[in-house]
Amino acid sequence: MLLPDVKDSAGKVRHLVVGAGKDGNIYVGDRDNLGKFNQSASNNSNLYQELPGALPNGAWSGPAYFNNTVFYGGVGDVLRAYTVNNAMLSTSPTSQSGTSFAYPGSTPSVSANGTQNGIVWALESGTGDAAVLHAYDATNLGNELYNSTQASNGRDAFGTGNKFLTPVVANGRVFVGTPSGVAVFGLLNQ
Repeated sequence: MLLPDVKDSAGKVRHLVVGAGKDGNIYVGDRDNLGKFNQSASNNSNLYQELPGALPNGAWSGPAYFNNTVFYGGVGDVLRAYTVNNAMLSTSPTSQSGTSFAYPGSTPSVSANGTQNGIVWALESGTGDAAVLHAYDATNLGNELYNSTQASNGRDAFGTGNKFLTPVVANGRVFVGTPSGVAVFGLLNQ
């Protein structure tokens, strides 16, 4: 994922990219000098930044970004937030969800009113399992705002999930693909 331009501690503007993989590491690259990564080297000091083991079971999904924070939902892991400060990711999560997301993890999405009221949406979904949509406060993932199992009588249940789904936010609604259609979430009075 490309990050917005950020300034490092010396005031230099950095053009960064962030990614992770099955090895559990988060990698930050400088798009102007990608560092000639060498997978056989035990020391990847050519990289701009590496967070070894940041996602213990790896990431099979992409991150989301909001207000200088990168959000990752690794396999069998909680949703984690890493703050960007002086063009560096925090070396440990600045917040995390209480919910763990089974295989294949979660690809989060963010909705907000400009730079205010950020909500991180994450889908707990695996082939054949009941899918659950979660909403978290973007400033503190420990604060779950909503999940689709909370309404009485299963009102917000939307069936089984599937792998590698990303909630899509548009026009005040959240759209989630299912094996047989699309579930749409929004305010009840809309």
